[in-house]
Amino acid sequence: MVDLALKILLHDKLRFTITVAGVAFAVALVLSQIGLFFGLLDNSTLTIRHGRADLWVTSKATPNVDFAHQFPETYVDRVRSVPGVERADNLIVTFMNIQLPTGAEEGGVFYAMEDPAAWDLPWKVKSGDLGDLRRGDYLFMDESAKRRLGDFQVGDYREVQHQRFQIAGMSEEAKSFTTTPVSFIDFRRAQAMNPDLLRGRTSYILVKLAPGADANAVKAEIQRRLPFNDVYTKNEWASKSEAYWIKNTGIGLNAFLAVFLGVLVGVVVVAQTLYTSTMEHIKEFGTVKAIGGTNADIYRILARQASIAAALGFVVGLGLAFAQKPAIEAMALKLIIPGSTIAVVCVGTFVLCLASAMVSFRKVAGLDPGIVFRS
Repeated sequence: MVDLALKILLHDKLRFTITVAGVAFAVALVLSQIGLFFGLLDNSTLTIRHGRADLWVTSKATPNVDFAHQFPETYVDRVRSVPGVERADNLIVTFMNIQLPTGAEEGGVFYAMEDPAAWDLPWKVKSGDLGDLRRGDYLFMDESAKRRLGDFQVGDYREVQHQRFQIAGMSEEAKSFTTTPVSFIDFRRAQAMNPDLLRGRTSYILVKLAPGADANAVKAEIQRRLPFNDVYTKNEWASKSEAYWIKNTGIGLNAFLAVFLGVLVGVVVVAQTLYTSTMEHIKEFGTVKAIGGTNADIYRILARQASIAAALGFVVGLGLAFAQKPAIEAMALKLIIPGSTIAVVCVGTFVLCLASAMVSFRKVAGLDPGIVFRS
């Protein structure tokens, strides 16, 4: 049966190649769209996951880490007095305009703390000393900002809100969901630059738990002392930020539609190819029935053909998906394809190809073996 399946499948090599190419295209489309989806979500929570904070205190109903609302900075003293809190510091996250040497302006996300190194913000320093931020008009810019802000080096000057800053260092990997450049400055300096919004106020309070402290108990006590704020664990805050972008930007729907189209392409190509091949070799299937073959034997032949197309198409599609990674990274995007996703797509590819084989099976199932003896 296996030999017959291969013989029929390879009888028309061009058609077989088109079948594999169709499956490969579908697999590559599905994996690349899912990978871009995870890449964008990864950007939306980079600072949450890489920072050392165990708990985040936010204003009420803050939707995500970038769209912060301000509240009194003195609230940090209440948090510091909670048993189980080892350290708590204020964090400002705000948008400000950066004036470029060309005369153009670009928006930027600024993270401001009194001691950013203690919280690993930024978590990967390429050059410079974060301690320099306390000295005055200095900032750290992420290397990824060069794509939008043009080339810059440590020691260069840039204007932020029309105030001159020297670049004291560069970080790596600090990006926002919208790929807006991320920079780091001193907490007090940020307040002085926008006093109407930020004087005496903060965006977040980051909390480091003492060893052995019960996170839920500490969280509940902070919430009791700050009833008009929200308190999240690191994972809860990351999930909330991701959920905002999925629900409010349409990327979830876009990813679903792309996956649906990929699946549809794969199913149509495999079903059409197997059906055409089956019709051209209808007498061979009649022979199988004439010598005592059952419908189960017929389906095994078709399933074997579908499985071969699925296996080869998946391997080629997986290679195509990963081959896109350098080009995608060159556009300041990320392609993240977890192993679990690869496994699910692999199983799904086989299931859908086998389901496609049912189109041909329904035609052959009622075949009269006598067709073999007709001219």
